[in-house]
Amino acid sequence: MFGQHLTGAGAVVAGGSRRLAKALVQAILPPSLVVWRGPASLRRVALTFDDGPTQLTRAYLDVLDRVGARATFFVIGKLCERHPDVVADVAERGHELCGHGYTHRTFPRLHRVGLLRDELRRTASLLPPSRRDRPMVRPPHGAVSLMSLATCARAGFTTVFWSLDSGDSRTDRSADVVSAVVGRRLEPGAIVLFHEGQRWTLDALPTVVERLKEAGHDLVTVGDLLGP
Repeated sequence: MFGQHLTGAGAVVAGGSRRLAKALVQAILPPSLVVWRGPASLRRVALTFDDGPTQLTRAYLDVLDRVGARATFFVIGKLCERHPDVVADVAERGHELCGHGYTHRTFPRLHRVGLLRDELRRTASLLPPSRRDRPMVRPPHGAVSLMSLATCARAGFTTVFWSLDSGDSRTDRSADVVSAVVGRRLEPGAIVLFHEGQRWTLDALPTVVERLKEAGHDLVTVGDLLGP
C-alpha cells in the first residue's frame, strides 16, 4: 500500500514514514495530479474496486444495481483484453472505468524509458474515454516513486489513492470488511478501497452501502466526487 514503499532516487521509504511520504508528495504535486480524497463540502463517498475484471465482476454489478450505487472500477489492462464484454457491461451500467496498470506490476518497477507510459496508454485504449480533463489511474498496491508519479502526471493522468482501506485483501470474512468501513465515522469526500474477485467483499457490499446511505452519504464515482 502507499507509504509502505515510496521510492525517490532509488531509496525506499519504510512503512513508518508513511505520513512523511504522503506529505512530501502533497508538497511537490498539486491536487489535480495526486488525489487521496474528495472535497468534504458535500456528503459524497466514492466506492472503488481494484484488480478486475474477474468472474465475479457481474455479481458485484448486480449488487450495486440493487442498492442503487455507482462506483469506480480500477481495472487491469491484460484482464480487460480477456473480458471486453465485462468491461462494456461495467460502462453500460453507469459505472466508471479507470486504469490499474496493464500487467499489474508496481509502477516503480516500470523504470525503463517509456515502459510505464506504454502501460498507461495501453490500458486506457481498452476503456471508454474519460469524461474528465485528466483520466485517472491507480497504481497497483498503491506503490509509487516520485519518478512514477511524475511520469503519470506528464502522460496526462491523475493518480488516485484512497482515504479508507476496507482491508478486504487481508481477510476472508465479510464482517471484517463491513466493520472496517462502517465501524467508524466516515468523513464526506472519502474514497474507499475494495477489491474485485472476492466473495467476502461481495457479501459485505449490501450492508456497507445500506449503512453509508443511512448515514446520509451519496455514493458516487471518483470522477463525480472530484468534478471535471
